[in-house]
Amino acid sequence: MSALADAAEDYLRLRNSLGHDLAAYHRQLPRFVAYLDATGTPTITVAAALAWAQGPDVDPNTTVGPRRMTVARSFARYMAGIDTRTEVPPPGLLSNRRRWRPPYIYSPTDIDTLMAGARRLHWPLPAATHETLIGLLVATGMRVGEAIRLGRGDIDWADAVLTIRQSKFGKTRLVPVHASTLTALDRYTRTRDWICPQTTAQSFFVSMAGTRMIYQHVQLTFRRLCDDAGIGTGAEHPPRIHDLRHTFAVRTLLEWYRAGVDVEAQLQTLSTYLGHRDPRSTYWYFSAQPELLALAAARLELSREVMGR
Repeated sequence: MSALADAAEDYLRLRNSLGHDLAAYHRQLPRFVAYLDATGTPTITVAAALAWAQGPDVDPNTTVGPRRMTVARSFARYMAGIDTRTEVPPPGLLSNRRRWRPPYIYSPTDIDTLMAGARRLHWPLPAATHETLIGLLVATGMRVGEAIRLGRGDIDWADAVLTIRQSKFGKTRLVPVHASTLTALDRYTRTRDWICPQTTAQSFFVSMAGTRMIYQHVQLTFRRLCDDAGIGTGAEHPPRIHDLRHTFAVRTLLEWYRAGVDVEAQLQTLSTYLGHRDPRSTYWYFSAQPELLALAAARLELSREVMGR
């Protein structure tokens, strides 16, 4: 471990002892230190913090960059008392105001095309990995990072339940899955173990080297699959892998409305399933699809008419 990595562990241990909620720091700070080590930067500089916070994997329309900068700045303040070369990034370098980015809602044909493209990847293990990973995201609406971190012991094969550990907001939740999803996961397990029988990795999805998947690689492969298939051609914003989560939520809500389900009563269930802090975050998906807004408005108008009788 580098001196910065040791210092980062001390910093997190100190703040934990003071009662701070550092779930995001435990995820992001090791990544920042790894970036500094990989680029040969022995101490924190403003330029390095900016480069990491605005990395190629960061969507500028989200608050990921500003949140990363907050982590880097806080650690820099701590390091300034240890290493006089440390530069503390000033506040306001990155705007923290989130710009709404309309999600791309994948059609069933888009999904079939993406999974078919994944099956045609050159090597058997990446083909199976990316096809199954995409299928799991479509079927559950999980965050990409949650799927990548899924461990082999996190699947309850008897009850068809996944355990999502220490995700966003430090939460752990249970995600029931359909029998067909469990069958697909089992099929991947047998393919993975046949190709990589000696791997010691405990992650469910593995790379060609038998190690845990890297988000940037997953994202790049997905981008290539979309481009090769022409998915999203002409769209104002190119489709992202995270939009599979939006698609799951929107499709679920649409199916409920069409089936006459009491959506208001079920929204808490969907919110919990997706790992949202509260249903207010789930309401955001209504703005992603005009049909959803129309159905919600029609349901509201009907309830008003019933109450007015």
